[in-house]
Amino acid sequence: MRYELTMLERLEAQMQAMQMLSKTQEVTADNLANINTPGFKGNKVFYQMVKEQVDGREVSRTIPRQHLDMSQGVLEATNNEFDFAIKGEGFFMVEGQNGERQLTRDGRFHIDPDGFLVDGNGSKVIGNGGPINMPDLIRATEANNGGGGMEVATDGTIRINDEVYDQIRTVGVEDPSQLERQGSNYFKATEEMLTEDHSSSIMQGYFEKGNVNPLNEMVDMMQTVKTFESQQRAIRTTDEMLGQATSKLGQF
Repeated sequence: MRYELTMLERLEAQMQAMQMLSKTQEVTADNLANINTPGFKGNKVFYQMVKEQVDGREVSRTIPRQHLDMSQGVLEATNNEFDFAIKGEGFFMVEGQNGERQLTRDGRFHIDPDGFLVDGNGSKVIGNGGPINMPDLIRATEANNGGGGMEVATDGTIRINDEVYDQIRTVGVEDPSQLERQGSNYFKATEEMLTEDHSSSIMQGYFEKGNVNPLNEMVDMMQTVKTFESQQRAIRTTDEMLGQATSKLGQF
């Protein structure tokens, strides 16, 4: 009887390993898919052992956790006055059409027809008093034949024709691992998670590339696939042994 239980425990452990490998593969695939996404922050998978009671006995179980890699991506110059990159661990805050506020590292902005500073999806960039609206910039751009005369300091202060207009807001997050990713480049955070960001710098005329290393991710993917196939073979072997043990028990 103990032999059968050992086989079941082994099979359970192997199935757990398969689930963890599947999660690792899923995260790695997402990282690879976003290699060229500006401001993208890759995820890393780590494993945490927890203990729980099952049928009156303590069982150790390993579960996968995700960690947001906040390492700096490479900053690339564009010379576009509406492109911005954050140097540091802060985030831009934007407001979607449904009024929901999200965080992003993708600072490729532009002015919409209503004078709002928006991102590529039309979400409004948040400043000191809410969404940044700059109709004056549209007029200045028209007057200067396309040169808007907008300057943004490293602290986000916006100056139009040397006059302070607003400030692009950046926020910090106390624990980035608690952020909920929404799509490739947005994050949802509660107000309690946000902190003042005094360490980041905004770089005008740049955008931040994603921080995913494609070579490392490909190596991880190949290793995961190899281990996954090995676990599949081990499960088949254990299943066969369990079947033989059950058959022998039925003879008594």
